[in-house]
Amino acid sequence: MDMMINEEIRDKEIRLIGQNGEQLGIMPARQALEMAEGMELDLVKIAPTAKPPVCKIMDYGKYRFEQSKREKEARKNQKVISVKEVRLSPTIEEHDTQVRVRDCIKFLGNGDKVKVSIRFRGRMITHSEVGLDVMNEFYERVKDYAVMDRKPSTEGRTMTMMLSPKQDK
Repeated sequence: MDMMINEEIRDKEIRLIGQNGEQLGIMPARQALEMAEGMELDLVKIAPTAKPPVCKIMDYGKYRFEQSKREKEARKNQKVISVKEVRLSPTIEEHDTQVRVRDCIKFLGNGDKVKVSIRFRGRMITHSEVGLDVMNEFYERVKDYAVMDRKPSTEGRTMTMMLSPKQDK
């Protein structure tokens, strides 16, 4: 959001606010600009839609620097949630299941969502209840760490379910 500063302000009259936030009243823009230049500061239009527009005397470079610092801090504090995928099979063995469970718990611990999917090959799709049993058994193992967002559902040859990290109270 670029603000109008100094000579860019074309209004005849403005409401002026001093550098410490005190009201200096309504005056011609020329006079306000001369006051700002006398203090070696900038005249910045902060409320262009007001009647008359509101301008403030401030160090614009310092203001922009502090604003960019605040934005950078806000970006640093936000958490990006990504979706990780764990693939299972209807004929998965016990050890493989343990490895997938361990990976899923690690992803959930990092605050990521987990998409659990089973890809049916060949005639396996005719026994989709086997895949459902594998999904439900997998969820039983991770339910202390996860909340089921989407129940297991079949789309084509793939069965998927979505898990989110459990929120600690």
